[in-house]
Amino acid sequence: MPKNILVIGGTRYFGKLLVQRLLRAGHSVTIATRGYAPDPFGKRIARIRVDRRNEHAMRNAFRDARFDVVYDQMCYSPLDAAISVRVFAGKVGRYVMTSTIDAYREAAPREAFRESDLPVLAQPIDTTYPWHDPARAIESYVAGKVQAEAYLVRDGSLPLATVRLAHVLGGPEDFTGRLAHYVDLVRMKGTLRYADAAARVSFMEAQEAADFLAWAGMQDFRGPVNAASDGALSACELHARIADVLDETPRSLKVAAQAPGLLSPFDFATPLVLDTARAKALGYRFGHSKEWLEDVIRHHDLAFI
Repeated sequence: MPKNILVIGGTRYFGKLLVQRLLRAGHSVTIATRGYAPDPFGKRIARIRVDRRNEHAMRNAFRDARFDVVYDQMCYSPLDAAISVRVFAGKVGRYVMTSTIDAYREAAPREAFRESDLPVLAQPIDTTYPWHDPARAIESYVAGKVQAEAYLVRDGSLPLATVRLAHVLGGPEDFTGRLAHYVDLVRMKGTLRYADAAARVSFMEAQEAADFLAWAGMQDFRGPVNAASDGALSACELHARIADVLDETPRSLKVAAQAPGLLSPFDFATPLVLDTARAKALGYRFGHSKEWLEDVIRHHDLAFI
């Protein structure tokens, strides 16, 4: 049955792919953004221009709105979460917050993280921190996502599902530069400095991230759910795979462990792998990284050339 859906965000990367899938499924889609980025959807969608971090503007924009599903791609802090509660409580049938694998950096190390390994209810919430300071955007990202989850769960006003996505690779609009970092390093015959060759990380391709979000919005489960392709890779293994695809010789050097991501974007001293048993039990089947990684690597190689 077609649904009335709001996507907060949705004009770039896998958010745009999500909107495409919702439209193909026959849903009525509205996107809410600040209006700075163009989108390719023409008259197929409705648009609301609003600053997601401005509560007064959000209240005005959605005063009389009702949605079957809201996808919140832009909830980065407990302040954002608080706005969502005050604007959408009682007005939505399902609220899907896009979270991240990085939330588990706050948890005790595991070989693979289950949803319950992140004690959301035990997380402190700091609403006095300057979450919206652009200069702190990178340093506050992980804590902001965790505290946003914690706020929404503790409040309980929204029918919440939280999707903790693996690191997303690929797509023509991958603005992160993370996979490109490795492709460029291989092509320039540089040396990968790494902390632990066995510290694997979960990944998924942008198309599957959009597929999973579209699927999750149509389900009725609540709470957190992990999403990742099978076939986790360490930074060292990813680098070697790229070298193999590009017919180059991998060059790497083990060094002392440093802050996560400091040596290279996916370098960690301990594994950051998602256990996807819950999603699979709910009926979703993930692909394997070997099915899409080569194509994504070649896409970035063309950009390098």
